[in-house]
Amino acid sequence: MKDYAGLAGPAYLILIALEVWVARRRRADLYRLNDAINDVSTGILMQLGVLAFGAVIVASYVFVYEGWRLADWSPERAVTWIACFLAVDVAYYWFHRLSHEVNFLWAAHVVHHQSEDYNLAVALRQSALQPFFSAFFYLPLAVLGFPPLVFFTCSALNTIYQFWLHTQLIGRLGPLEAVFVTPSHHRVHHGRNPLYIDRNHGGTFIVWDRLFGTFQREEEEVVYGITTPLASWNPIWANLHYWVELVRGARATRALGDKLRTFVEAPGWMPADLGGPRPPPPVGAGAVKFDRPYPRRVGAYALVQFALLALVAVGLITFGASLDRGIAAAGALAVTWGLLNLGALFEAKPWALRSEALRVAAMPLAALALLSGAAAWIATAAFVAAAACFWLWMRDMEPVFLDLARASSSRAG
Repeated sequence: MKDYAGLAGPAYLILIALEVWVARRRRADLYRLNDAINDVSTGILMQLGVLAFGAVIVASYVFVYEGWRLADWSPERAVTWIACFLAVDVAYYWFHRLSHEVNFLWAAHVVHHQSEDYNLAVALRQSALQPFFSAFFYLPLAVLGFPPLVFFTCSALNTIYQFWLHTQLIGRLGPLEAVFVTPSHHRVHHGRNPLYIDRNHGGTFIVWDRLFGTFQREEEEVVYGITTPLASWNPIWANLHYWVELVRGARATRALGDKLRTFVEAPGWMPADLGGPRPPPPVGAGAVKFDRPYPRRVGAYALVQFALLALVAVGLITFGASLDRGIAAAGALAVTWGLLNLGALFEAKPWALRSEALRVAAMPLAALALLSGAAAWIATAAFVAAAACFWLWMRDMEPVFLDLARASSSRAG
């Protein structure tokens, strides 16, 4: 079964490039290279996770559909598609809402809200774990009897619709806002202003928020991000940091009941012996975003390498099902390693240059080991060229980079 939302990746990247161009024409400061690369990096990791384990999600739905469905909806009838799309959107609303109200679900969703920017790249910022949690909320649709092909297509369309909501370039849309989720509604959803927290959870239709009391109109200027900023460009840490917080909190509290409640209470809840609940802090329009200075050469290198890594990722996502499992796994690990290194370069981590040097040196050997025939030699030549570019481009960067790392450490201290 095809993942249409994942296959739309190249179109997403083209639209992101178009938004960058329009924003520059309007002199709107919407994008930062380090943040945008981090956004798309987390999306790539999510897609690689689906590539590896997505069959489990499909098999679970099919298993429930074949064993427990209560009705038979014909895919040949328009009413089946309309009813399924509405059901998908309702299920998404409740999954999305509970993901903001239950800690362990928030841990699988928080990645999407970490960016302090708001643009189309943020739409691709997704948790690697979220698809496996959201799948449980859709199983009732299998019980209702919506065929797998209809369900997965409607789910993909629901996801694709939400992409365009992540922009500041589109204002309010008049009467459409009474029924559909619009960019204005979704900007509210991404705000960390106390007025906006846990509002506007709908995917396609805003009517669910209006019916269930979670609607909020865009009023004051939105301050984007989460109440405790991630302050990192590490895409793996982005997926793990809130889980680490939950485990630390559960270990620190004394009562067994509070240890369990740590995972099922709302974000911000703390047991009494750790200080009690923490309300969201007030924010101002001049909130300072997390950033790290980096040389332009590092930015240019990161952009080129990210383009190459994204190209490999798109290939894996598109053709992964037909690839040898070992080659697909090696490709996914190589992409993950590269994305991790790019985040570390932007943060001026002391180990980043050495890790990236090792990565580009290992690529030719990996190509020879995993591929065969002309493809092996073409890939090897490309990776050798990339390694040569790395050494020519970055050979005199280590002193500058170490100075930046020291400066970043002193600021953090």
